[in-house]
Amino acid sequence: MSRFRIYVIAATAAVLGLIADQASKWALLEVVGLRENPRNIRVLPVFDIVMWWNHGTSFSLFRTGEAWGPYVFSIAALAIIGILVLWLSRIVSPILAAALGAVIGGALGNVVDRLRFGAVADFFYAHLGDYGWPAFNIADSLIVVGIGVLVFDGMFLSNKADKMARRKQP
Repeated sequence: MSRFRIYVIAATAAVLGLIADQASKWALLEVVGLRENPRNIRVLPVFDIVMWWNHGTSFSLFRTGEAWGPYVFSIAALAIIGILVLWLSRIVSPILAAALGAVIGGALGNVVDRLRFGAVADFFYAHLGDYGWPAFNIADSLIVVGIGVLVFDGMFLSNKADKMARRKQP
């Protein structure tokens, strides 16, 4: 597959992911009104829509409480995005390109939140009784799924392809 197509696939995944993330946040903050009236909305017995502002990184780690925090986290995310874009130059699989694009789009979605609101808006809360997963958003889901695809490929698929390629060499 051409390098151009790899970049198009990754860019498409990133842009669509960013649009889906920001559209969902707009809908929940402005249309549903969670920004003005934060509340829990029961969707299923194990899933709620909530309003949670994440002032840290994943799982609210590294919360600074300082005004500079969102900028530091945004710069770090943009640096990681830069590394992922460089990684794209080595990718030949369209699936891996889409996975990297999903991670990039998710990271950009959270950077937009940090720069707009000073925190990341999280809404989705999966739970079983009192036990629950930290609230998350579409951007977080894109990052997790994208990384999951990359890890799965690295653990189970790439090694097989490398071994097959070595066997074919004289």
